Amino acid sequence: MNITHKILARASGKEEVHPGEIIEANIDLAMSHDGTSPPTINTFNKIAEKVWDPEKIVIVFDHNIPANNIGSAEFQKVTREFARKQGIKNIYSHGEGICHQVLPERGYIKPGSVVVGADSHTCTYGAFGAFATGMGATDIAMVYATGKTWFMVPETLKINVNGNLGEYVTAKDVILNAAGKIGSSGATYKSLEFHGETIDSMDVSGRMTICNMAIELGAKNGIMEPNRNTLEYLKNIGVNDFEVMRSDKDTDYEKEYSIDVTDMEPQISCPCDVDNVSDISKVEGTSINQAFVGSCTNGRLEDLRIAAKVLKGKKVHEDVRLIIVPASANIYKESMKEGLIDTFIDAGGIVCNPGCGPCLGAHMGVLGKDEVCISTTNRNFVGRMGDPESFLYLANPAVAAYSAIFGEIRNPQE
Repeated sequence: MNITHKILARASGKEEVHPGEIIEANIDLAMSHDGTSPPTINTFNKIAEKVWDPEKIVIVFDHNIPANNIGSAEFQKVTREFARKQGIKNIYSHGEGICHQVLPERGYIKPGSVVVGADSHTCTYGAFGAFATGMGATDIAMVYATGKTWFMVPETLKINVNGNLGEYVTAKDVILNAAGKIGSSGATYKSLEFHGETIDSMDVSGRMTICNMAIELGAKNGIMEPNRNTLEYLKNIGVNDFEVMRSDKDTDYEKEYSIDVTDMEPQISCPCDVDNVSDISKVEGTSINQAFVGSCTNGRLEDLRIAAKVLKGKKVHEDVRLIIVPASANIYKESMKEGLIDTFIDAGGIVCNPGCGPCLGAHMGVLGKDEVCISTTNRNFVGRMGDPESFLYLANPAVAAYSAIFGEIRNPQE
């Protein structure tokens, strides 16, 4: 079996599982945020009185924090009351950051575990060797009530990534390249398993970026076997009670893909589909109105460092709004210590509190008609960041920051 199948077998109490098989799995951790908790609570109240285990539920306010309208305020009020009533202590409602950054930072994610969340980018946690997937509010309500859910065991696609990443080429470019190869629905309800020397040597931040966007290829989950950097990260935050699962050497995969990053240019996902990917050289010169560095994909300290490196001593173009949103309060504080925040402000950027920010088009940095944004987020659908007639390009943090200086998409490698 591969790593995903081994995890699901253990969670369902079976010796082995097979693709297409329907299983009932015990859940190790469940999560919802300020946007998805109220509908989850609404369904939960119809089927149960007490959650199955308040210690295994985490709630994070991140989508609209602080509340930006009456509806958001009411959603957060309902969620606070539910957590208090149910004895859920693991609630982060004071701007601690984006759920997909907060949970690993606070030690909730363990290799070999099964994690579900009421947010599609829950697949981020596969970077730690966990089976992690997003679910709808109704399904999460059932998990909150019973601690169980059903899965169809997915087929698995193996993606081998080899070579050394060039300067200003990052993990974001790897997953965008994969999206271009496989397509936005090419991995629907499949597991994406990442291997190769590039993955083996990659830091935790980059591995999270890649698994975060597995859902953009339609995947049920993205997953990697923990490498030395991952195990060191877990050790440093005091996580040690886990079992690492690894795929058997004779595992059969539905299909294998190979990516050689040796001479890869920065990749750009063009409007309005994530798999509409091209080398940056083909879109250089495209005018922009806004640049955004942040989100659960690229708001980590390593991302802010690379953006600051590009911006140091420079000024943002007068026609461009540069918005920086750290993925967590811890990242924000470390960025201040390292002088990154000073660099952003001195360059003319706007630094906002930790959270999802402009990513979902609801809070800070919303785009108007015909406006163009280059962003480090994960989706560029029609209207994703504001007006349906705005345009969104996805890129790595170096490209977004460098483009902000010139007012057009530019390659920092120049």
